[in-house]
Amino acid sequence: MGSRTWVDDTEVSVRAPSLSKAGEAAAQLKVTPFDTHTNGDTLQWTPSSWTTKPIKQDVIYDDRAAVSTALAKLERCPPIVTPMEICKLKERLKDVALGKAFLLQGGDCAELFDYCNSDMIESKIKLLLQMSLVLIYGAGKPVVRIARMAGQFAKPRSSPIEQYNGRTITAFRGDNINGYSPEERNPDPSRLVSAYFHSAATSNYIRASLSSGIADLHSPLDWELGHVKEECIKAKYETIVNSITESLRFMKTVGADSAASSLETVELYTSHEGLLLEYEQSLTRQLKTPPSAHQPQAHTNSTHTSEPKQYYNTSAHFLWIGDRTRQPNGAHIEYFRGIANPIGLKVGPSMPASELVPLLDILNPSHEIGKITLITRYGASKLSSLLPAHISAIQASPHDGTVIWQCDPMHGNTRSTPTGTKTRHFESILSEVSDAMRIHKEMGSFLGGVHLELTGEAVTECVGGSEGLDEEDLEGGGYKSFCDPRLNEKQALELAFLVAGGFREK
Repeated sequence: MGSRTWVDDTEVSVRAPSLSKAGEAAAQLKVTPFDTHTNGDTLQWTPSSWTTKPIKQDVIYDDRAAVSTALAKLERCPPIVTPMEICKLKERLKDVALGKAFLLQGGDCAELFDYCNSDMIESKIKLLLQMSLVLIYGAGKPVVRIARMAGQFAKPRSSPIEQYNGRTITAFRGDNINGYSPEERNPDPSRLVSAYFHSAATSNYIRASLSSGIADLHSPLDWELGHVKEECIKAKYETIVNSITESLRFMKTVGADSAASSLETVELYTSHEGLLLEYEQSLTRQLKTPPSAHQPQAHTNSTHTSEPKQYYNTSAHFLWIGDRTRQPNGAHIEYFRGIANPIGLKVGPSMPASELVPLLDILNPSHEIGKITLITRYGASKLSSLLPAHISAIQASPHDGTVIWQCDPMHGNTRSTPTGTKTRHFESILSEVSDAMRIHKEMGSFLGGVHLELTGEAVTECVGGSEGLDEEDLEGGGYKSFCDPRLNEKQALELAFLVAGGFREK
């Protein structure tokens, strides 16, 4: 198939991008719901073997041709991230799993395409860097930074439909699926391509900002605190900055800052939930493994004479499996078991302790250290009754010492106000993190990181904190989220200070 055009008065044919066989399988599934009679017992992993498995949170499109066009375009696009970057993150996460570093992961609940602008990207970079500075000071160890940015568009929903003005419409699933306006709720496959270019632009600006000195520790006071007005928070932050400044001044005096480039920038990796498998498959590439990387869980295509290759998801450095899509025989587990990226697994109240280890056996059969991050999200009131059993299950398995335990104190603490507005209470968020640290210590384990939904904007979506926000403040125009409530800059920094304080007390 193709079209014809004119160049210098000469008619020429233009060949349309062709879709791979794997892409054809995904495209067919996107317009035809999964047939439960299909044989899903796939033994050989391929980027499209997930299409033989039952799938949750799926998106069905009306136009097969449009799906094929979008996936063919994505298959031809260059990677957003590289194997070298992915393998570097794996080395950093290995240190986290061994207790030598701490993991900070945060960003929007669901990105919008409109968030792809310099001010909003910079504000999130600065906030994550500021929080990491506080955590380094408190924990006394390096901090690995992963942003929920450059691809965190899709969100799983409890219901695929909702009521609007007396009629039933499709729920808003994220900018890469449909629009927020009721008139734009029909899933549109062209949004997959738009998601790629917005992700690539965001990732490019992150790299450019870091290489241009946004994180230069020689001048930390250039990091604008933005909307943080609380004097006690500012004072604590400035104490940390002054301490680092004095250390840098001493290093310069004795000539120990010759490796100054390491003080002028930081590493910041990108992540998102791997929800839309047709998108993830299209950006999964079999690429050469960096020579310095040790990848024991390899789906390779190598011989004794060729360089080893593995399948990398090049849409992000780190991807995670959601609590609603972690069925052991499901499509998402099937896809994730074959990629070389580090991956996260959400662990919530609905996961029996007996199910956790079998999932890890599928996802990390070689017991690679740091490959899997267990992102626990129970809720403050349920954590004490659920976390110990999950820790015990891991400790009694071959995966003991290989996983990263990360606390997500956001999702289990969401509630609605009497007017129907979703919010989270700062005290519940802090309680879940503090209790997780305590329980891990009591059981001979340790908390390796936190996973937060936050923004650098001056929003009012979560209540509580030193500012004393209450539910009435949610109605004052500061609620900006199209999905779940996020910590604002002040609340996020305050949480970092309190977690750092917990480390110093320990």
